[in-house]
Amino acid sequence: MKFKTVFVCQKCGYESPKWAGKCPECGEWNTLVEEVKQQESKKAVQRTRSFTDFSSEIVKLADSKAVKEPRIQTHISEFDRLLGGGLVKGQLSLLAGAPGIGKSTLMLQVAAELSKTLKVLYISGEESISQISGRAQRLGVGSENIYLHCETDIQKIVESVEQVNPEVLILDSIQTVYHPEFTSSAGTVAQVRECTSELVRLCKPKGIITFVLGHVTKDGELAGPKILEHMVDCVLYFDTEKDNVLRLLRPHKNRFGSTGEIGLFKMTGHGLESVENASEYFAQTSRDSAMKGRAYSLALEGSRPILTEVQALVSPTRYPFPRRVATGVDLNRCLMLFAALEKHIGLSLDNKDIFVSLAGGVKLKDPALDLAVCAAVISSCKEIPVAPDCVFMAEVGILGQVAKVPLIDRRLEEAQRLGFKKGFSASVTKGEKQKLSAMSLVADFIKKSHLKPPYLFLCTC
Repeated sequence: MKFKTVFVCQKCGYESPKWAGKCPECGEWNTLVEEVKQQESKKAVQRTRSFTDFSSEIVKLADSKAVKEPRIQTHISEFDRLLGGGLVKGQLSLLAGAPGIGKSTLMLQVAAELSKTLKVLYISGEESISQISGRAQRLGVGSENIYLHCETDIQKIVESVEQVNPEVLILDSIQTVYHPEFTSSAGTVAQVRECTSELVRLCKPKGIITFVLGHVTKDGELAGPKILEHMVDCVLYFDTEKDNVLRLLRPHKNRFGSTGEIGLFKMTGHGLESVENASEYFAQTSRDSAMKGRAYSLALEGSRPILTEVQALVSPTRYPFPRRVATGVDLNRCLMLFAALEKHIGLSLDNKDIFVSLAGGVKLKDPALDLAVCAAVISSCKEIPVAPDCVFMAEVGILGQVAKVPLIDRRLEEAQRLGFKKGFSASVTKGEKQKLSAMSLVADFIKKSHLKPPYLFLCTC
């Protein structure tokens, strides 16, 4: 057996015989790490490893039959909806997030719910058994079907799985696990790739539901190689700061469901609680009275309309260049909307600071927020309160036109349920008009603003 030294990029896996500051493959800086690679002799028989024990038999697509996998509920409403209705046997999921954001807490709660009917093995490479037991006691988690094991050697982990024979496996975290056949440190490309391959080969044939926890960098990306995301079935990211009470869980990859959904959790003293009524949570201020600089919109996250409170503050600037600050929405898109307001309705904003924010600390990219941002800015600039029973749902272009957003009927049904009486949107079809019979679609806000035609947003419903 021969050994050679190579430099491997921790982002893309590119190998180089010498070190370089910039990876020539992905262009990232300071990602090449020295690793010792085993090199078999020419006489040695090449060993091949497959991820799974799937058959390589060639069949026609017309002759193949799709098998509908039954879903296993975790009884955590937001988590089940995020996964597409529940878990599938043999599913390998990656849960990534910053340290202290609640990954281990969520996994303990999932283990507690699944242990009611399934055997769970929780393997930790970062905490001792006493630490895990202390957290479980605070969360009120206790079950005879949960087994704990602290280990970082992947071969010993495989032995533990074969000994316990669990139906659910939780590994915390993948960056701490290593394979003894490789001399590189834990968390490198070779170690993560091989350890994950061992888990796939072990859990897929046996139908073991596996959760793998991973850390992220300061940029919010998964720490270590990106190849890990390609090897798993589902990738979930906690999309928020750990100091925020609200936790947003987004699927970046899901082979058994949609990737457009969003899971909302609230961190409490008893763990993570599902936020089922997101609309009431994000609408933090009272809707009993009108307020200047506030407008409501219904943003769509997957198939779920969420009531969003858009807040704007327009004030005279004291600086040579006015400030433009956006929180929760894209700043460049807000700058485009500000320019459209100045161009098409003559709103003077060149000598004013503008601050736009979404209440609740949420980050959204739905174009339906455009109309609400324009309404909030006009309201703050003209000192005209927006009626609390108005909701704005439309995309605004740079030419001043208003475009219809997808699933407007579902948004308006949610608006009716929340008690909104007036809706501002683009034109809709006759079938959608029938669904809007309970809403009065008038442009009262536009008329009160005393703006000259052409109006930037005018309801044509």
